[in-house]
Amino acid sequence: MPSASPEIPDKLYFRIGEVARLAGVNPSVLRYWENEFSIIDPKKSGSNHRLYRRKDVEHILEIKHLLYEKRYTIQGARQHFAASRGKAEKSKVKVKVEAKPVQPAQAALFAAPNPPLISEIRKELQSILDSLK
Repeated sequence: MPSASPEIPDKLYFRIGEVARLAGVNPSVLRYWENEFSIIDPKKSGSNHRLYRRKDVEHILEIKHLLYEKRYTIQGARQHFAASRGKAEKSKVKVKVEAKPVQPAQAALFAAPNPPLISEIRKELQSILDSLK
């Protein structure tokens, strides 16, 4: 992103007018970009106003930079985001689990399951899985 990007206020949600002022574009441009870029996904309020999250605003500023300063086409900007998403997915940690045969001594552990113990183990494994995400 450009080094002279505007300071984004520390808020949870932004209305379309605020985002348009921050990005320096018309609200109609933002609505058009919503149709062209799936990464921009404002929520609708009860009164049907668009509410953009901080991440949406960051994406909008990056889209503006790509289109207006780097002179990307809409398709080129879409490909840029798809490529950066692909890199992020590849960098995620993947755990490979290998199946090993059960030894006779271990077979007794699996013969008569202890439901409270299994439940506790399941919770621990879920917490480990959650921490890896």
